[in-house]
Amino acid sequence: MHLVIPLLLLLALIFGPQLWARSVLSRYSEHQEHYPGSGSEFARHLLNECGLASVKVEKTVLGDHYDPADRCVRLGEANFDGKSLTAVTVAAHEVGHAIQHQNGDRMLMMRANLVQIAQVAEKAGSLAMIAIPLLMVFTRAPSVGVVMFIIGLASIGVSALVHLVTLPVEWDASFGKALPLIRAGKYLTATEERAAKKILRACALTYFAASLSSMLNIWRWIRFLRR
Repeated sequence: MHLVIPLLLLLALIFGPQLWARSVLSRYSEHQEHYPGSGSEFARHLLNECGLASVKVEKTVLGDHYDPADRCVRLGEANFDGKSLTAVTVAAHEVGHAIQHQNGDRMLMMRANLVQIAQVAEKAGSLAMIAIPLLMVFTRAPSVGVVMFIIGLASIGVSALVHLVTLPVEWDASFGKALPLIRAGKYLTATEERAAKKILRACALTYFAASLSSMLNIWRWIRFLRR
């Protein structure tokens, strides 16, 4: 029974922020007729105001994000076409990443590089985990299995590092870049601005949850390795 409460708290820390973020985004996703434009139009306006006319704005099915390689703000259909507080807030956040890129933000570029490494490491880790039992059978050498296991663990470590670097990058894009833009342009009322803060905070906490989940995976594998 004494393990149940810590376990429930851990699950709440991992899944709670995601559920809260979905709730907040949904709550403020209603169409607002008085908004002068959609999320994509707002992103385009902010980019132009910041001297980033060369940065594209595109619709995507892969989730809202900024692509530093293609210099492109990509928004999901609901935020691209939608005229809602969620749409304009998310658009401003992704423009925040474009501003980071323009400023040569080291953390943003580090994350971009780590994501590429993580993609390769994830594939290598998956192959290593599949290869462990086969190599153990054919070589009958326990050391081979340990090496392959460490490779798999390292791939999880890279993923965890990506999440850890992502959190400050996302926080700065929201509260260091997007929110000041919104305030300077007086695009939102005081009430809407408070709600926009909730949206930005909720999204940032999802990255905290992802970091915690990755660290938990590493802890589990290390415990398994020490047995």
